[in-house]
Amino acid sequence: MIGRARTRRKINGRTTRWVRRFRAIGSALSHWWRRSLQLRVVVSTMALSLVVILALGFALTNQLTARMLEAKLAAAVQQLDSARQTVQRELAGAGDTTSRQGRINSARSALNWQVDNEQSTGGAGLWTPVLIAADPEATQGLTTSGAVEQIPESLRDYVRQGQVSYMYSTVPASETSVVSALIMGTPTASDIPGLELYLVFPLESEARSLSLMRGTVLTGSAVLLVLLTAISLLVARQVVIPVRSASRIAARFAEGRLKERMPVRGEDDMARLAMSFNEMAESLSRQITQLEEFGNLQKRFTSDVSHELRTPLTTVRMAADVIYDSRDELDPMLERSAELMMRELDRFESLLADLLEISRHDAGVAELSAEQIDVRSCVHAALSTVQRLATDASIPLIVDIPDDPIIAEVDPRRVERVVRNLLANAIDHSEGNPVLLRMRADNDTLAVLVRDWGVGLKAGEEKLVFNRFWRSDPSRVRRSGGTGLGLAISVEDARLHNGRLDAWGERGYGSVFRLALPLTRGRRVTTSPLPLKPDPEDMDMPVIAPATEPSTKSEVEIMLDPMESSAVFTPDEVTDSRPSRDQEDAGWRAQ
Repeated sequence: MIGRARTRRKINGRTTRWVRRFRAIGSALSHWWRRSLQLRVVVSTMALSLVVILALGFALTNQLTARMLEAKLAAAVQQLDSARQTVQRELAGAGDTTSRQGRINSARSALNWQVDNEQSTGGAGLWTPVLIAADPEATQGLTTSGAVEQIPESLRDYVRQGQVSYMYSTVPASETSVVSALIMGTPTASDIPGLELYLVFPLESEARSLSLMRGTVLTGSAVLLVLLTAISLLVARQVVIPVRSASRIAARFAEGRLKERMPVRGEDDMARLAMSFNEMAESLSRQITQLEEFGNLQKRFTSDVSHELRTPLTTVRMAADVIYDSRDELDPMLERSAELMMRELDRFESLLADLLEISRHDAGVAELSAEQIDVRSCVHAALSTVQRLATDASIPLIVDIPDDPIIAEVDPRRVERVVRNLLANAIDHSEGNPVLLRMRADNDTLAVLVRDWGVGLKAGEEKLVFNRFWRSDPSRVRRSGGTGLGLAISVEDARLHNGRLDAWGERGYGSVFRLALPLTRGRRVTTSPLPLKPDPEDMDMPVIAPATEPSTKSEVEIMLDPMESSAVFTPDEVTDSRPSRDQEDAGWRAQ
Protein backbone atom coordinates (compact mmCIF):
# COMPACT_ATOMS: atom_id res chain seq x y z
CA MET A 1 0.00 0.00 0.00
CA ILE A 2 2.85 2.40 0.86
CA GLY A 3 4.57 1.64 -2.45
CA ARG A 4 1.36 2.28 -4.36
CA ALA A 5 0.85 5.60 -2.57
CA ARG A 6 4.39 6.71 -3.39
CA THR A 7 3.94 5.70 -7.02
CA ARG A 8 0.65 7.57 -7.17
CA ARG A 9 2.25 10.70 -5.67
CA LYS A 10 5.10 10.53 -8.19
CA ILE A 11 2.67 10.18 -11.08
CA ASN A 12 0.54 13.04 -9.78
CA GLY A 13 3.62 15.23 -9.32
CA ARG A 14 4.87 14.57 -12.82
CA THR A 15 1.41 15.12 -14.27
CA THR A 16 1.11 18.42 -12.40
CA ARG A 17 4.50 19.60 -13.70
CA TRP A 18 3.58 18.72 -17.28
CA VAL A 19 0.20 20.44 -16.93
CA ARG A 20 1.93 23.58 -15.61
CA ARG A 21 4.39 23.53 -18.50
CA PHE A 22 1.62 23.17 -21.07
CA ARG A 23 -0.34 25.97 -19.40
CA ALA A 24 2.72 28.22 -19.43
CA ILE A 25 3.32 27.48 -23.11
CA GLY A 26 -0.35 28.06 -23.91
CA SER A 27 -0.36 31.33 -21.97
CA ALA A 28 2.78 32.52 -23.79
CA LEU A 29 1.33 31.63 -27.19
CA SER A 30 -1.97 33.30 -26.32
CA HIS A 31 -0.14 36.44 -25.21
CA TRP A 32 1.93 36.44 -28.42
CA TRP A 33 -1.20 35.92 -30.51
CA ARG A 34 -3.01 38.85 -28.88
CA ARG A 35 -0.09 41.26 -29.20
CA SER A 36 1.27 40.40 -32.68
CA LEU A 37 -0.72 41.52 -35.70
CA GLN A 38 1.95 40.04 -37.95
CA LEU A 39 1.56 36.61 -36.34
CA ARG A 40 -2.22 36.69 -36.78
CA VAL A 41 -1.91 37.69 -40.45
CA VAL A 42 0.68 35.00 -41.22
CA VAL A 43 -1.15 32.25 -39.33
CA SER A 44 -4.49 33.21 -40.90
CA THR A 45 -2.91 33.17 -44.37
CA MET A 46 -1.31 29.79 -43.68
CA ALA A 47 -4.58 28.33 -42.40
CA LEU A 48 -6.64 29.57 -45.34
CA SER A 49 -3.97 28.53 -47.84
CA LEU A 50 -3.78 25.08 -46.26
CA VAL A 51 -7.55 24.66 -46.51
CA VAL A 52 -7.55 25.73 -50.17
CA ILE A 53 -4.57 23.53 -51.03
CA LEU A 54 -6.10 20.50 -49.31
CA ALA A 55 -9.41 21.03 -51.09
CA LEU A 56 -7.73 21.44 -54.48
CA GLY A 57 -5.41 18.48 -53.87
CA PHE A 58 -8.29 16.27 -52.81
CA ALA A 59 -10.38 17.28 -55.83
CA LEU A 60 -7.43 16.84 -58.22
CA THR A 61 -6.54 13.42 -56.79
CA ASN A 62 -10.12 12.20 -57.01
CA GLN A 63 -10.46 13.49 -60.57
CA LEU A 64 -7.23 11.86 -61.76
CA THR A 65 -8.09 8.60 -59.98
CA ALA A 66 -11.54 8.53 -61.59
CA ARG A 67 -10.11 9.23 -65.05
CA MET A 68 -7.44 6.57 -64.63
CA LEU A 69 -9.95 3.96 -63.52
CA GLU A 70 -12.30 4.88 -66.37
CA ALA A 71 -9.49 4.32 -68.86
CA LYS A 72 -8.58 1.07 -67.15
CA LEU A 73 -12.19 -0.09 -67.22
CA ALA A 74 -12.62 0.74 -70.92
CA ALA A 75 -9.46 -1.17 -71.82
CA ALA A 76 -10.52 -4.07 -69.59
CA VAL A 77 -13.90 -4.31 -71.35
CA GLN A 78 -12.17 -4.59 -74.70
CA GLN A 79 -9.76 -7.16 -73.31
CA LEU A 80 -12.64 -9.17 -71.81
CA ASP A 81 -14.46 -9.24 -75.17
CA SER A 82 -11.29 -10.42 -76.91
CA ALA A 83 -10.70 -13.10 -74.27
CA ARG A 84 -14.29 -14.35 -74.52
CA GLN A 85 -13.91 -14.78 -78.29
CA THR A 86 -10.64 -16.63 -77.77
CA VAL A 87 -12.24 -19.03 -75.27
CA GLN A 88 -15.21 -19.68 -77.51
CA ARG A 89 -12.92 -20.29 -80.48
CA GLU A 90 -10.65 -22.68 -78.53
CA LEU A 91 -13.56 -24.66 -77.16
CA ALA A 92 -15.19 -24.96 -80.59
CA GLY A 93 -11.94 -26.29 -82.13
CA ALA A 94 -11.31 -28.87 -79.42
CA GLY A 95 -12.51 -32.43 -80.02
CA ASP A 96 -15.35 -34.04 -78.08
CA THR A 97 -12.96 -36.78 -76.98
CA THR A 98 -11.14 -34.34 -74.72
CA SER A 99 -12.42 -34.11 -71.18
CA ARG A 100 -14.16 -31.00 -69.93
CA GLN A 101 -11.27 -30.15 -67.63
CA GLY A 102 -8.79 -30.56 -70.47
CA ARG A 103 -10.79 -28.31 -72.78
CA ILE A 104 -11.06 -25.60 -70.11
CA ASN A 105 -7.34 -25.83 -69.37
CA SER A 106 -6.60 -25.58 -73.11
CA ALA A 107 -8.72 -22.42 -73.36
CA ARG A 108 -6.95 -20.90 -70.34
CA SER A 109 -3.57 -21.71 -71.91
CA ALA A 110 -4.60 -19.77 -74.99
CA LEU A 111 -5.50 -16.83 -72.78
CA ASN A 112 -2.16 -17.04 -70.98
CA TRP A 113 -0.48 -16.93 -74.37
CA GLN A 114 -2.27 -13.64 -75.03
CA VAL A 115 -1.02 -12.28 -71.71
CA ASP A 116 2.55 -13.22 -72.61
CA ASN A 117 2.18 -11.62 -76.02
CA GLU A 118 3.25 -8.00 -75.59
CA GLN A 119 1.26 -6.86 -78.62
CA SER A 120 -2.03 -8.15 -77.23
CA THR A 121 -1.86 -6.62 -73.80
CA GLY A 122 -2.90 -3.17 -75.06
CA GLY A 123 -3.92 -0.54 -72.52
CA ALA A 124 -5.40 -2.98 -70.01
CA GLY A 125 -2.03 -4.13 -68.74
CA LEU A 126 -1.36 -7.56 -67.31
CA TRP A 127 -4.23 -9.80 -66.32
CA THR A 128 -4.96 -13.31 -65.07
CA PRO A 129 -7.73 -15.54 -66.58
CA VAL A 130 -10.05 -17.73 -64.51
CA LEU A 131 -12.58 -20.19 -66.01
CA ILE A 132 -15.42 -21.71 -64.00
CA ALA A 133 -18.07 -24.17 -65.23
CA ALA A 134 -20.76 -26.12 -63.43
CA ASP A 135 -20.03 -29.88 -63.36
CA PRO A 136 -22.34 -32.20 -61.42
CA GLU A 137 -19.74 -35.00 -61.64
CA ALA A 138 -16.96 -32.93 -60.03
CA THR A 139 -16.19 -33.10 -56.33
CA GLN A 140 -17.33 -29.52 -55.59
CA GLY A 141 -19.79 -29.34 -58.48
CA LEU A 142 -17.41 -27.07 -60.45
CA THR A 143 -14.77 -27.42 -63.11
CA THR A 144 -12.27 -24.59 -62.72
CA SER A 145 -9.03 -23.37 -64.15
CA GLY A 146 -7.07 -20.59 -62.45
CA ALA A 147 -7.19 -18.90 -59.04
CA VAL A 148 -10.90 -19.32 -58.49
CA GLU A 149 -10.57 -18.16 -54.84
CA GLN A 150 -9.92 -14.61 -56.09
CA ILE A 151 -13.40 -14.36 -57.62
CA PRO A 152 -16.01 -12.85 -55.23
CA GLU A 153 -19.22 -14.82 -54.93
CA SER A 154 -21.31 -11.67 -55.39
CA LEU A 155 -19.69 -11.08 -58.78
CA ARG A 156 -20.43 -14.70 -59.80
CA ASP A 157 -24.10 -14.17 -58.98
CA TYR A 158 -24.32 -11.39 -61.57
CA VAL A 159 -22.42 -13.43 -64.19
CA ARG A 160 -24.60 -16.53 -63.65
CA GLN A 161 -27.58 -14.29 -64.45
CA GLY A 162 -26.02 -13.60 -67.86
CA GLN A 163 -24.62 -10.13 -67.10
CA VAL A 164 -21.18 -8.76 -67.90
CA SER A 165 -20.05 -7.34 -64.55
CA TYR A 166 -16.99 -5.99 -62.81
CA MET A 167 -15.90 -5.39 -59.23
CA TYR A 168 -12.94 -3.83 -57.41
CA SER A 169 -11.43 -6.11 -54.82
CA THR A 170 -8.12 -7.15 -53.32
CA VAL A 171 -6.09 -10.15 -54.40
CA PRO A 172 -2.91 -11.63 -52.90
CA ALA A 173 0.26 -10.17 -54.40
CA SER A 174 2.53 -12.36 -52.28
CA GLU A 175 2.32 -14.42 -49.14
CA THR A 176 2.29 -11.32 -46.94
CA SER A 177 0.68 -8.59 -49.05
CA VAL A 178 -2.40 -7.91 -51.12
CA VAL A 179 -3.07 -5.57 -54.01
CA SER A 180 -6.18 -3.91 -55.39
CA ALA A 181 -7.53 -5.43 -58.58
CA LEU A 182 -10.28 -4.99 -61.15
CA ILE A 183 -12.14 -8.27 -61.67
CA MET A 184 -14.40 -8.60 -64.73
CA GLY A 185 -16.65 -11.54 -65.52
CA THR A 186 -18.77 -12.59 -68.47
CA PRO A 187 -20.74 -15.66 -69.56
CA THR A 188 -19.58 -17.48 -72.70
CA ALA A 189 -21.47 -18.99 -75.63
CA SER A 190 -19.88 -22.45 -75.82
CA ASP A 191 -20.93 -26.08 -75.76
CA ILE A 192 -19.93 -26.21 -72.09
CA PRO A 193 -23.04 -25.04 -70.29
CA GLY A 194 -22.60 -22.36 -67.58
CA LEU A 195 -18.97 -21.59 -68.48
CA GLU A 196 -17.90 -18.30 -66.87
CA LEU A 197 -14.85 -16.26 -67.85
CA TYR A 198 -13.17 -13.93 -65.37
CA LEU A 199 -10.19 -11.66 -65.90
CA VAL A 200 -8.27 -10.31 -62.90
CA PHE A 201 -6.49 -7.01 -63.64
CA PRO A 202 -4.06 -6.07 -60.81
CA LEU A 203 -3.91 -2.31 -60.23
CA GLU A 204 -0.32 -2.19 -59.07
CA SER A 205 0.83 0.14 -61.84
CA GLU A 206 -2.16 2.41 -61.27
CA ALA A 207 -1.47 2.42 -57.53
CA ARG A 208 2.14 3.40 -58.19
CA SER A 209 1.01 6.14 -60.54
CA LEU A 210 -1.49 7.45 -57.97
CA SER A 211 1.13 7.30 -55.22
CA LEU A 212 3.56 9.24 -57.37
CA MET A 213 0.86 11.75 -58.20
CA ARG A 214 -0.11 12.18 -54.54
CA GLY A 215 3.52 12.65 -53.57
CA THR A 216 3.94 15.25 -56.29
CA VAL A 217 0.78 17.08 -55.21
CA LEU A 218 1.83 16.92 -51.55
CA THR A 219 5.32 18.21 -52.29
CA GLY A 220 3.97 20.97 -54.50
CA SER A 221 1.42 21.90 -51.84
CA ALA A 222 4.10 22.09 -49.16
CA VAL A 223 6.32 24.25 -51.38
CA LEU A 224 3.35 26.46 -52.26
CA LEU A 225 2.38 26.77 -48.59
CA VAL A 226 5.92 27.81 -47.66
CA LEU A 227 5.98 30.36 -50.47
CA LEU A 228 2.59 31.76 -49.46
CA THR A 229 3.76 31.98 -45.84
CA ALA A 230 6.90 33.83 -46.87
CA ILE A 231 4.87 36.17 -49.07
CA SER A 232 2.34 36.86 -46.30
CA LEU A 233 5.20 37.44 -43.84
CA LEU A 234 6.80 39.92 -46.23
CA VAL A 235 3.52 41.72 -46.88
CA ALA A 236 2.64 41.78 -43.17
CA ARG A 237 6.05 43.23 -42.32
CA GLN A 238 5.58 45.98 -44.89
CA VAL A 239 2.32 46.91 -43.16
CA VAL A 240 3.22 46.18 -39.53
CA ILE A 241 6.63 47.88 -39.40
CA PRO A 242 5.20 51.38 -40.06
CA VAL A 243 2.40 50.69 -37.59
CA ARG A 244 4.91 49.61 -34.93
CA SER A 245 6.97 52.69 -35.66
CA ALA A 246 3.87 54.84 -35.23
CA SER A 247 3.08 53.05 -31.96
CA ARG A 248 6.60 53.64 -30.58
CA ILE A 249 6.59 57.29 -31.63
CA ALA A 250 3.10 57.78 -30.15
CA ALA A 251 4.28 56.24 -26.86
CA ARG A 252 7.29 58.57 -26.75
CA PHE A 253 5.00 61.47 -27.66
CA ALA A 254 2.74 60.54 -24.75
CA GLU A 255 5.79 60.58 -22.44
CA GLY A 256 6.27 64.26 -23.26
CA ARG A 257 8.78 64.05 -26.10
CA LEU A 258 6.75 66.36 -28.32
CA LYS A 259 9.35 66.58 -31.11
CA GLU A 260 8.98 62.92 -32.14
CA ARG A 261 7.82 62.45 -35.74
CA MET A 262 7.34 59.54 -38.14
CA PRO A 263 9.66 59.22 -41.17
CA VAL A 264 7.88 59.73 -44.50
CA ARG A 265 9.00 57.45 -47.35
CA GLY A 266 7.33 57.43 -50.75
CA GLU A 267 3.78 58.44 -51.57
CA ASP A 268 1.79 55.31 -50.69
CA ASP A 269 -0.83 54.82 -47.98
CA MET A 270 1.80 54.41 -45.26
CA ALA A 271 3.45 57.65 -46.32
CA ARG A 272 0.10 59.44 -46.11
CA LEU A 273 -0.44 57.86 -42.69
CA ALA A 274 2.95 59.16 -41.56
CA MET A 275 2.19 62.66 -42.87
CA SER A 276 -1.22 62.68 -41.16
CA PHE A 277 0.35 61.47 -37.92
CA ASN A 278 3.04 64.15 -38.08
CA GLU A 279 0.43 66.85 -38.73
CA MET A 280 -1.59 65.62 -35.76
CA ALA A 281 1.52 65.52 -33.57
CA GLU A 282 2.48 69.05 -34.64
CA SER A 283 -1.01 70.34 -33.85
CA LEU A 284 -1.08 68.60 -30.48
CA SER A 285 2.41 69.87 -29.69
CA ARG A 286 1.37 73.46 -30.37
CA GLN A 287 -1.79 73.11 -28.29
CA ILE A 288 0.04 71.43 -25.42
CA THR A 289 2.70 74.12 -25.46
CA GLN A 290 0.06 76.84 -25.46
CA LEU A 291 -1.83 75.16 -22.61
CA GLU A 292 1.37 74.76 -20.61
CA GLU A 293 2.24 78.41 -21.13
CA PHE A 294 -1.29 79.45 -20.21
CA GLY A 295 -1.27 77.18 -17.16
CA ASN A 296 2.09 78.50 -16.01
CA LEU A 297 0.87 82.05 -16.53
CA GLN A 298 -2.29 81.31 -14.57
CA LYS A 299 -0.35 79.67 -11.74
CA ARG A 300 2.13 82.52 -11.63
CA PHE A 301 -0.71 85.04 -11.62
CA THR A 302 -2.46 83.21 -8.78
CA SER A 303 0.74 83.02 -6.78
CA ASP A 304 1.66 86.65 -7.38
CA VAL A 305 -1.81 87.92 -6.57
CA SER A 306 -1.99 85.79 -3.42
CA HIS A 307 1.33 87.11 -2.17
CA GLU A 308 0.59 90.69 -3.12
CA LEU A 309 -2.74 90.62 -1.30
CA ARG A 310 -1.21 89.56 2.00
CA THR A 311 0.20 92.99 2.85
CA PRO A 312 -2.98 95.05 2.22
CA LEU A 313 -5.06 92.33 3.84
CA THR A 314 -2.91 92.54 6.96
CA THR A 315 -3.44 96.29 7.07
CA VAL A 316 -7.18 95.94 6.57
CA ARG A 317 -7.29 93.24 9.25
CA MET A 318 -5.54 95.49 11.77
CA ALA A 319 -7.96 98.32 11.07
CA ALA A 320 -10.94 95.97 11.19
CA ASP A 321 -9.80 94.59 14.54
CA VAL A 322 -9.69 98.08 15.97
CA ILE A 323 -13.19 98.85 14.70
CA TYR A 324 -14.52 95.47 15.84
CA ASP A 325 -13.08 95.89 19.34
CA SER A 326 -14.87 99.24 19.60
CA ARG A 327 -18.18 98.05 18.14
CA ASP A 328 -19.98 98.49 21.47
CA GLU A 329 -19.42 102.25 21.21
CA LEU A 330 -20.97 102.41 17.73
CA ASP A 331 -24.61 102.73 16.78
CA PRO A 332 -26.40 99.44 15.95
CA MET A 333 -26.06 99.79 12.17
CA LEU A 334 -22.29 100.43 12.31
CA GLU A 335 -21.93 97.61 14.83
CA ARG A 336 -23.65 95.21 12.43
CA SER A 337 -21.43 96.43 9.61
CA ALA A 338 -18.32 95.78 11.70
CA GLU A 339 -19.45 92.22 12.40
CA LEU A 340 -20.15 91.58 8.70
CA MET A 341 -16.78 93.03 7.78
CA MET A 342 -14.97 90.71 10.23
CA ARG A 343 -16.87 87.69 8.93
CA GLU A 344 -16.03 88.47 5.32
CA LEU A 345 -12.41 89.19 6.24
CA ASP A 346 -12.20 85.76 7.83
CA ARG A 347 -13.58 84.23 4.64
CA PHE A 348 -11.21 86.29 2.51
CA GLU A 349 -8.23 85.20 4.61
CA SER A 350 -9.32 81.58 4.24
CA LEU A 351 -9.60 82.00 0.46
CA LEU A 352 -6.18 83.63 0.32
CA ALA A 353 -4.66 80.82 2.39
CA ASP A 354 -6.20 78.24 0.05
CA LEU A 355 -4.88 80.10 -2.99
CA LEU A 356 -1.40 80.14 -1.49
CA GLU A 357 -1.64 76.42 -0.74
CA ILE A 358 -2.79 75.67 -4.29
CA SER A 359 0.06 77.76 -5.69
CA ARG A 360 2.55 75.74 -3.63
CA HIS A 361 1.17 72.51 -5.06
CA ASP A 362 1.24 73.94 -8.57
CA ALA A 363 4.82 75.06 -8.15
CA GLY A 364 5.80 71.66 -6.75
CA VAL A 365 7.18 73.14 -3.52
CA ALA A 366 4.59 71.66 -1.15
CA GLU A 367 6.41 69.72 1.57
CA LEU A 368 5.24 66.71 3.54
CA SER A 369 6.08 66.90 7.24
CA ALA A 370 5.44 63.25 7.98
CA GLU A 371 5.62 61.70 11.43
CA GLN A 372 4.42 58.50 13.02
CA ILE A 373 1.19 59.23 14.87
CA ASP A 374 -2.13 57.69 15.73
CA VAL A 375 -4.21 58.95 12.79
CA ARG A 376 -7.33 58.80 14.94
CA SER A 377 -6.15 62.01 16.62
CA CYS A 378 -6.29 63.83 13.27
CA VAL A 379 -9.84 62.55 12.74
CA HIS A 380 -10.92 63.66 16.22
CA ALA A 381 -9.41 67.11 15.63
CA ALA A 382 -11.36 67.44 12.38
CA LEU A 383 -14.55 66.31 14.14
CA SER A 384 -14.07 68.93 16.83
CA THR A 385 -13.64 71.63 14.21
CA VAL A 386 -16.86 70.84 12.32
CA GLN A 387 -18.92 70.05 15.42
CA ARG A 388 -20.39 73.56 15.68
CA LEU A 389 -21.21 73.51 11.95
CA ALA A 390 -23.12 70.22 12.37
CA THR A 391 -24.88 71.57 15.45
CA ASP A 392 -26.02 74.71 13.67
CA ALA A 393 -27.36 72.59 10.78
CA SER A 394 -29.02 70.02 13.12
CA ILE A 395 -27.10 67.19 11.40
CA PRO A 396 -26.09 64.08 13.43
CA LEU A 397 -22.53 62.83 12.96
CA ILE A 398 -22.17 59.02 12.98
CA VAL A 399 -18.60 58.16 14.02
CA ASP A 400 -17.28 54.64 13.46
CA ILE A 401 -13.60 54.44 14.47
CA PRO A 402 -11.69 51.36 15.75
CA ASP A 403 -10.69 51.20 19.40
CA ASP A 404 -7.12 50.16 18.58
CA PRO A 405 -4.61 52.83 17.53
CA ILE A 406 -3.89 53.23 13.81
CA ILE A 407 -0.25 54.22 13.54
CA ALA A 408 0.86 55.69 10.22
CA GLU A 409 3.58 57.96 8.87
CA VAL A 410 1.58 61.00 7.71
CA ASP A 411 1.48 64.78 7.88
CA PRO A 412 -1.05 65.44 10.69
CA ARG A 413 -1.93 68.95 9.49
CA ARG A 414 -2.74 67.81 5.96
CA VAL A 415 -4.68 64.70 7.04
CA GLU A 416 -6.76 66.77 9.48
CA ARG A 417 -7.44 69.32 6.72
CA VAL A 418 -8.58 66.61 4.28
CA VAL A 419 -10.95 65.03 6.81
CA ARG A 420 -12.25 68.46 7.84
CA ASN A 421 -12.94 69.41 4.23
CA LEU A 422 -14.74 66.12 3.59
CA LEU A 423 -16.89 66.51 6.69
CA ALA A 424 -17.73 70.14 5.89
CA ASN A 425 -18.62 69.20 2.32
CA ALA A 426 -20.86 66.36 3.55
CA ILE A 427 -22.63 68.65 6.01
CA ASP A 428 -23.22 71.22 3.25
CA HIS A 429 -24.88 68.62 1.01
CA SER A 430 -26.55 66.28 3.53
CA GLU A 431 -29.97 67.98 3.35
CA GLY A 432 -30.37 67.57 7.12
CA ASN A 433 -29.62 63.83 7.02
CA PRO A 434 -26.89 62.13 9.08
CA VAL A 435 -23.23 62.15 8.06
CA LEU A 436 -21.18 58.99 8.54
CA LEU A 437 -17.44 58.97 9.24
CA ARG A 438 -15.83 55.52 9.18
CA MET A 439 -12.17 54.60 9.58
CA ARG A 440 -10.42 51.27 8.96
CA ALA A 441 -6.89 49.98 8.37
CA ASP A 442 -5.21 46.82 7.15
CA ASN A 443 -1.55 45.83 6.98
CA ASP A 444 -0.64 48.44 4.34
CA THR A 445 -3.37 51.06 4.04
CA LEU A 446 -5.68 53.17 6.16
CA ALA A 447 -8.96 54.51 4.84
CA VAL A 448 -11.26 57.27 6.07
CA LEU A 449 -14.73 57.26 4.54
CA VAL A 450 -17.22 60.13 4.79
CA ARG A 451 -20.76 59.56 3.57
CA ASP A 452 -23.88 61.66 3.44
CA TRP A 453 -27.44 60.82 2.40
CA GLY A 454 -28.07 64.13 0.68
CA VAL A 455 -28.68 65.10 -2.93
CA GLY A 456 -25.91 62.88 -4.31
CA LEU A 457 -23.98 63.24 -7.56
CA LYS A 458 -24.92 62.85 -11.18
CA ALA A 459 -23.07 60.45 -13.45
CA GLY A 460 -19.63 61.88 -14.24
CA GLU A 461 -19.63 64.43 -11.43
CA GLU A 462 -17.44 62.20 -9.24
CA LYS A 463 -14.48 63.46 -11.31
CA LEU A 464 -15.59 67.08 -11.61
CA VAL A 465 -16.14 67.44 -7.88
CA PHE A 466 -12.37 67.80 -7.33
CA ASN A 467 -12.02 70.67 -9.80
CA ARG A 468 -11.27 74.11 -8.44
CA PHE A 469 -14.32 76.28 -7.72
CA TRP A 470 -16.62 73.64 -9.22
CA ARG A 471 -20.18 73.51 -7.86
CA SER A 472 -22.87 71.02 -8.83
CA ASP A 473 -25.61 73.54 -8.03
CA PRO A 474 -24.40 77.17 -8.21
CA SER A 475 -27.55 78.35 -6.40
CA ARG A 476 -26.75 76.30 -3.28
CA VAL A 477 -25.48 78.28 -0.29
CA ARG A 478 -22.45 76.89 1.56
CA ARG A 479 -23.14 76.50 5.27
CA SER A 480 -19.44 76.13 5.98
CA GLY A 481 -18.55 79.29 4.08
CA GLY A 482 -16.03 77.35 2.03
CA THR A 483 -13.88 78.83 -0.70
CA GLY A 484 -14.49 76.20 -3.39
CA LEU A 485 -10.89 74.96 -3.15
CA GLY A 486 -11.22 72.51 -0.26
CA LEU A 487 -11.62 69.30 -2.29
CA ALA A 488 -8.99 70.41 -4.81
CA ILE A 489 -6.49 70.93 -1.98
CA SER A 490 -7.54 67.63 -0.40
CA VAL A 491 -6.73 65.74 -3.60
CA GLU A 492 -3.28 67.33 -3.71
CA ASP A 493 -2.69 66.48 -0.04
CA ALA A 494 -3.66 62.85 -0.71
CA ARG A 495 -1.33 62.68 -3.71
CA LEU A 496 1.47 64.15 -1.63
CA HIS A 497 1.11 61.08 0.63
CA ASN A 498 1.05 58.73 -2.42
CA GLY A 499 -2.57 58.15 -1.48
CA ARG A 500 -5.93 58.46 -3.21
CA LEU A 501 -9.08 60.48 -2.72
CA ASP A 502 -12.07 59.02 -4.57
CA ALA A 503 -15.73 59.95 -4.79
CA TRP A 504 -18.95 58.10 -5.53
CA GLY A 505 -22.47 59.42 -5.69
CA GLU A 506 -25.94 58.71 -6.98
CA ARG A 507 -28.98 60.90 -7.11
CA GLY A 508 -31.27 60.17 -4.17
CA TYR A 509 -28.67 58.07 -2.32
CA GLY A 510 -26.11 60.68 -1.32
CA SER A 511 -22.38 60.62 -1.91
CA VAL A 512 -19.26 58.91 -0.54
CA PHE A 513 -15.72 60.27 -0.28
CA ARG A 514 -12.89 57.90 0.62
CA LEU A 515 -9.36 58.89 1.63
CA ALA A 516 -6.83 56.04 1.35
CA LEU A 517 -3.26 56.54 2.62
CA PRO A 518 -0.29 54.17 2.96
CA LEU A 519 0.76 53.38 6.50
CA THR A 520 4.42 53.80 5.55
CA ARG A 521 5.76 56.85 3.76
CA GLY A 522 6.94 56.21 0.21
CA ARG A 523 4.63 53.31 -0.50
CA ARG A 524 1.65 53.49 -2.83
CA VAL A 525 -1.97 52.61 -2.26
CA THR A 526 -3.06 49.51 -4.18
CA THR A 527 -6.04 48.36 -2.12
CA SER A 528 -8.41 49.84 0.43
CA PRO A 529 -9.90 48.32 3.60
CA LEU A 530 -13.16 50.15 2.85
CA PRO A 531 -15.13 49.86 -0.41
CA LEU A 532 -16.01 53.09 -2.17
CA LYS A 533 -19.46 52.08 -3.42
CA PRO A 534 -21.90 51.04 -0.68
CA ASP A 535 -23.47 47.60 -0.71
CA PRO A 536 -27.10 47.47 -1.90
CA GLU A 537 -28.30 46.74 1.63
CA ASP A 538 -26.46 49.86 2.92
CA MET A 539 -27.92 52.29 0.40
CA ASP A 540 -30.78 53.43 2.64
CA MET A 541 -30.23 56.01 5.37
CA PRO A 542 -29.78 54.54 8.89
CA VAL A 543 -32.50 55.16 11.46
CA ILE A 544 -31.23 56.97 14.57
CA ALA A 545 -33.25 56.51 17.72
CA PRO A 546 -33.69 59.65 19.84
CA ALA A 547 -32.22 59.80 23.31
CA THR A 548 -34.63 58.65 26.05
CA GLU A 549 -32.97 60.55 28.90
CA PRO A 550 -31.29 63.94 28.93
CA SER A 551 -27.54 63.86 29.20
CA THR A 552 -24.85 66.45 29.64
CA LYS A 553 -23.30 65.24 26.40
CA SER A 554 -26.64 64.67 24.61
CA GLU A 555 -25.40 61.61 22.74
CA VAL A 556 -27.30 58.75 21.07
CA GLU A 557 -25.41 55.50 20.65
CA ILE A 558 -26.12 53.09 17.80
CA MET A 559 -24.49 49.82 16.78
CA LEU A 560 -23.24 49.65 13.20
CA ASP A 561 -21.54 46.33 13.86
CA PRO A 562 -21.58 44.22 17.04
CA MET A 563 -17.78 43.99 16.94
CA GLU A 564 -17.15 47.71 16.28
CA SER A 565 -17.60 50.83 18.35
CA SER A 566 -19.55 53.76 17.02
CA ALA A 567 -21.18 56.93 18.23
CA VAL A 568 -23.64 59.52 17.04
CA PHE A 569 -23.10 63.17 17.89
CA THR A 570 -26.49 64.90 18.03
CA PRO A 571 -26.95 68.62 17.36
CA ASP A 572 -27.39 69.36 21.08
CA GLU A 573 -23.77 68.66 21.93
CA VAL A 574 -21.99 71.57 23.48
CA THR A 575 -18.93 72.99 21.79
CA ASP A 576 -16.82 72.42 24.91
CA SER A 577 -16.78 68.68 24.15
CA ARG A 578 -13.63 69.15 22.02
CA PRO A 579 -10.98 66.68 23.30
CA SER A 580 -7.75 67.93 24.71
CA ARG A 581 -4.36 67.20 23.13
CA ASP A 582 -3.61 64.62 25.86
CA GLN A 583 -6.87 62.84 25.11
CA GLU A 584 -6.05 62.79 21.38
CA ASP A 585 -2.56 61.38 21.96
CA ALA A 586 -4.04 58.66 24.16
CA GLY A 587 -6.34 57.56 21.37
CA TRP A 588 -9.42 59.30 22.80
CA ARG A 589 -12.65 58.22 21.18
CA ALA A 590 -16.01 59.93 21.55
CA GLN A 591 -18.76 57.73 22.90
